[in-house]
Formats: sequence, structure tokens, C-alpha cells
Amino acid sequence: MSGKKQFEQQIAELEAVRQTPPESRPEPLRKGLASKNNFITAKAADLVREFNLQDLIPDLLKAFDRFFEHPEKTDAQCWAKNAISRALAGFELQDAEIFLRGMRHIQMEPVWGGRSDTAGTLRSTCALALVQCRSLPESALLGHLIDLLADKDKAVRAEVVRAIDQVGTPAASLLLRLRSVLGNDEPEVLGACYSGVLHLEGVSALPWLAGFLATGDDSAGEAALAIAGTHSFESFEVLRDRLGETSDPWFRSVLLSAISLTRQDAAIDFLLELVQTESLNAEGAIEAILRSGASEDVTLRLERLTSANPRLARVFAEHRQTHT
Repeated sequence: MSGKKQFEQQIAELEAVRQTPPESRPEPLRKGLASKNNFITAKAADLVREFNLQDLIPDLLKAFDRFFEHPEKTDAQCWAKNAISRALAGFELQDAEIFLRGMRHIQMEPVWGGRSDTAGTLRSTCALALVQCRSLPESALLGHLIDLLADKDKAVRAEVVRAIDQVGTPAASLLLRLRSVLGNDEPEVLGACYSGVLHLEGVSALPWLAGFLATGDDSAGEAALAIAGTHSFESFEVLRDRLGETSDPWFRSVLLSAISLTRQDAAIDFLLELVQTESLNAEGAIEAILRSGASEDVTLRLERLTSANPRLARVFAEHRQTHT
């Protein structure tokens, strides 16, 4: 049998497990986990997680260890290690060393023009899983997570911020505050920090976070969206006040969208008033209301307000078609 046909047969055998009685599933999945083909092992690991077969944890651990040997050859793109780590995390494995190994792994593989690290997803998954390890003292846990705040992969940095958020303690919140103040990172990462602080501290952190709106750049846009995510009247007030202080058209549109996303009745009334008075922000208010998935009642009110102004009526029609 050719290699391709053998591979296809192994995949078919794994897919067939879905149709078998629960008691018949462990053996073919154990065989899949033992495969030298990383894609086959990944498929088997995903099924082990789906069927919650925790008796196969020893087999998962053996496979995980095996694919760290010459990983760029045995586990291209970290397919096997990614799937295994997801399964172990889903089972809330308490062995911190397993996840620390994944967090520290860098796998450089050939790409056009050089080499690239393919282990970012593995590090992220293991960082989030480490939070579940109850044997780790908080200081040790945060210490391990801090190391990844300097990861070269921005997606990993963002996920580590979310892991710190999940620690859920005052120390974790202070760490996210510090990372926010230091800045000098991608907006998505800083946005995760802002959201984490608000998640841990609530609306009491709004005055602090409002300071990040002053720059009017992409990071300020992330701050605006994080503020809106509290869905509080206080968040509407912060965003409204900042809107009155900025002249940049792009940032005004961001603030208007964020105001709408607060889901506050007062916020919708404020945006409708901007339309009714045909203010400088009227067009942006129309787009913000419709983009946020406004109720039918609000949409009808908006339609009535714009009907007497051809320009605003045209803006309403365009955005209604786009966002509804």
C-alpha cells in the first residue's frame, strides 16, 4: 500500500470511531496517538478530547514527549503538540512541568526567505493551561507568565495577557496595569491589558483607563472599545466626554462606535440627538448605531430623523444596507 493510501486509510479509521460504541473507541485512538505521522496523532488527540477519554492521558503524554524529539522534522507546524496540549488542557491536567515545557518551546522551520517560529499556538495554549495548575503558588504562576510577555509573537503576548487576567487576583491586575503603562506594544496586546484590568477591577478602573484615550491612536481605539465593553453608564460618560475633546475624524468615529457599543439607553439617545441636530458627528452617529446591531425600534427612530435631510437619508440607506 502506498504512503498516501495508508495515510487516507488511517484518517478514515479515525473518522469511523465516531460511529462506534464508546467502549470500542480507546484502542483505535491509542493506535493513532502512537503514530509517527503528526497529523494522524493530532487527529487522534482531538478525538480523545472530544470523547473525554481521560484514561488515555498517559498515551497523550507519551506522544507529547515523542514529538519534542527533532520537532521540526517529526512535528512540522506543531500539529501534534498543539492538539495534545489542547486535550491535556481540556482535561485540566495538574502537571505544571508539562505545560511549562510547551511554553518554553520555540520551533524554527524553513519558510520562504529564512526560518520562522511555528510554536506560538503551543506556547499560548500551555500558558492558559498553566493557570489551571492549582499546585503552583500565585507568585510562581505569574513569574512564568511574565516571561512570555516579551514573546516575539504578538498573538502569544495577547494570550498571555488573557492568562494573567484569568489568575484573577489584585496582583494580576497590577501586573496588567504596569504592562499598560509601559506601552510600546501592538494595540491588540495593549487592548487585552485594558480589558483585563476592567474585568478584574470593574468600573472603578475607568478613570485610570480614560487616560489612554488621549493619544487618539490605535491603542486609544482599543482603550475605547475596552471601556465600552463594561456596558455601564459610567463608560458612556467617559467616552462622551472624550468625544467633545477630540477633533480627529477617525478617532471621533471610533468613539461614536464605542458609545453605541455601551448598550446604554442614554448612549443611544445621545447619538440620536446628534443626528436630530445635524451635528458634525451626525453621519458617524448613524453608522455607529447601525453597525452595533440596533433594535428595530431604534432603527425606525433613526430613519424618521434622517428622512427630512437628503444627505443624512442617503447615509442611513447606505449603512442600513451594509450593516443589516
